[in-house]
Amino acid sequence: MNLNVTQDNLYLFLPSKISWMADMLSEDKHVSIVDAVKEIYASDTYRHLENEETKYWHIGPVALYEDLK
Repeated sequence: MNLNVTQDNLYLFLPSKISWMADMLSEDKHVSIVDAVKEIYASDTYRHLENEETKYWHIGPVALYEDLK
């Protein structure tokens, strides 16, 4: 069984992290979940998160949210 995280399988980690971050952002900024997700996808944090080499996938959603803010 291959348990290595690569650029090809990194996408498996992203939905749950984005979901947690979107909930926090939506609550803090009083915006819709859709607007929160759009803001996350447009952020530098997401650009780092989707790049396996940065190892941001290893960071928990709360720390990622702090980075986003």
